[in-house]
Amino acid sequence: MPIPSSIILYNDECISGIRKELSHQSIDAVVTSPPYNIGVKYGRYDDRIPRQEYLDWLAEWGKEIKRVMKDDGSLFLNIGSKPTSPEVPFQVIDVLSRQFKLQNVIHWIKSIYIEAGSYGQKLDINVGHYKPINSDRFLNDTHEYIFHLTKSGKVPLDRLALGVPYKDLTNIVRWKAGGRKLRCRGNCWFIPYETIQNRISDRPHPASFPPQLAENCIRLHGFSKNTTVLDPFMGIGNTGLACRGLGVRFIGYELDPDYFKTARARLEVSPPDKRKVK
Repeated sequence: MPIPSSIILYNDECISGIRKELSHQSIDAVVTSPPYNIGVKYGRYDDRIPRQEYLDWLAEWGKEIKRVMKDDGSLFLNIGSKPTSPEVPFQVIDVLSRQFKLQNVIHWIKSIYIEAGSYGQKLDINVGHYKPINSDRFLNDTHEYIFHLTKSGKVPLDRLALGVPYKDLTNIVRWKAGGRKLRCRGNCWFIPYETIQNRISDRPHPASFPPQLAENCIRLHGFSKNTTVLDPFMGIGNTGLACRGLGVRFIGYELDPDYFKTARARLEVSPPDKRKVK
């Protein structure tokens, strides 16, 4: 059974909120997905600000994250793009690389088609979900990035926390870590969305990632009962759900009051008059 977790939520803008509420080197891991600045229709946030203004804002945000993150902490930043602006993730990582070291690049695979042969028989697998692109110029976009950033680029990870079984057990003798009969999963994670029947009720946030993605990041970083995870762009609370399942501490910021209300309900956090929630 997971150990009990503590959850603190703030209905606040994250940069000013972090400055007010979080102390120096108090966070073990940050798992988040900032706005992509590609025109996503959020409830209260304008996702179409000038690109340089957006990048300057992220640079300011990065300074605060670096201040509150421990020296051996990890920042897992999920970001995507759109066909007409494929450069956005690379511009973002260029800005944040002035504050952090890019230690790993993880690919979140949302949909994949595999054509393989199995004992002379053709095997076709088509799994996952994506938003089709109606264009004769662009491919369907079936993945996003997760940039793993640290202060030094030398933070040890629990690589086998996400380990997968060896296909051929005779390979075990070749590897030092073979005793657990697992190998490193690698940097491609297939994590599909749950099937959406009703976009409004089943997915009340237009750009949330699955809780499994956040859980993978936390497990990879390594955690204990004293681990504290921060999500500065909490949305409807999926990182918090992962933290609650793992029994680790969670701090979340969300500017939009409707998303905040949804996150509070999903995480079963009492209203502001009953506990410390801003």
